[in-house]
Amino acid sequence: MKKPVIGISTSVLVDQESGFPGYERIYVNKDYVSSVISAGAVPLMIPMDDTEDNLRQTLELVDGVIFSGGHDIAPIRYQEEPHQKLQEICPERDEFDFLLYRLAKEKKLPILGICRGFQLMNVSEGGKLYQDLSLKDTESFKHSQGHGPSIPTHTAKVEAGSKFHDILGKEEIRVNSFHHQAVKSVSENVVISGRALDGVVEAIELKDYPFGVGVQFHPEMLQEKEEDMKKIFVALVSAAREYQGKK
Repeated sequence: MKKPVIGISTSVLVDQESGFPGYERIYVNKDYVSSVISAGAVPLMIPMDDTEDNLRQTLELVDGVIFSGGHDIAPIRYQEEPHQKLQEICPERDEFDFLLYRLAKEKKLPILGICRGFQLMNVSEGGKLYQDLSLKDTESFKHSQGHGPSIPTHTAKVEAGSKFHDILGKEEIRVNSFHHQAVKSVSENVVISGRALDGVVEAIELKDYPFGVGVQFHPEMLQEKEEDMKKIFVALVSAAREYQGKK
């Protein structure tokens, strides 16, 4: 049986140390690719610098999309001016990702957002972000861990009855954490399906959509050792296989 294909959004890296300083490279971290392969699908990197016509044709080749991590989203996207603690933004990547998200939703493709991708989903649906965790009304845990990426460092509660709960089969998980921003509000199109014990939103899902899940943590860095994290990719691939069957 033909394996489903999972597209992975990419970013741009400006080379500073090789013989080509300033040279731009399109890339995605290997963990995303490994996670897709491990879950039984074929990964396809989607180049960031592409036209709408090309993106539409690319999405004809895939059965699901992962929106990967990276830069802060420019706050103008959620009607705010930049706070002093905003970190690096990439307007070109915003343009690419928001377009890719819109086109993927038009096709009802299964979607998994990770870290920036999770925040992208929320903002695209009309939600807002805290530009820095220090701007929350209440104190937060350490969400930018000083440990290896494959070490879970804090607890997240999973909402019973949510799709996320269906995927994991449990109401509490341990996750890693590499972010300084967080979801501040969600639109009526989005359900919060997981939170850290300090209230920070760790998982969301789209209402009335076949498969649209976003997580603030990085399951791709954990899935090799943590079965709970692998379940997220297996669920995406299962949804992609169902989508493939309807083509």
